Amino acid sequence: VVEVLYFAKSAEITGLRSETISVPQEIKALQLWKEIETRHPGLADVRNQIIFAVRQEYVELGDQLLLLQPGDEIAVIPPISGG
Repeated sequence: VVEVLYFAKSAEITGLRSETISVPQEIKALQLWKEIETRHPGLADVRNQIIFAVRQEYVELGDQLLLLQPGDEIAVIPPISGG
């Protein structure tokens, strides 16, 4: 079980600031994203723009294997607009 934190646009889309989800301890980053996206299909709209972080480290949405520990924080951070 890990905690997913939603920020800015992702929080708007999901209607949540955070939730806990149950996923395998060994999971590829892209599979983890797909688990989250399955719960909140609206996130597909921002998929190519988000920053994904596991234990406060940025992770590419790709084939790298994540070794998750119970209680790990996964952050979904959309781009911050401004200038």
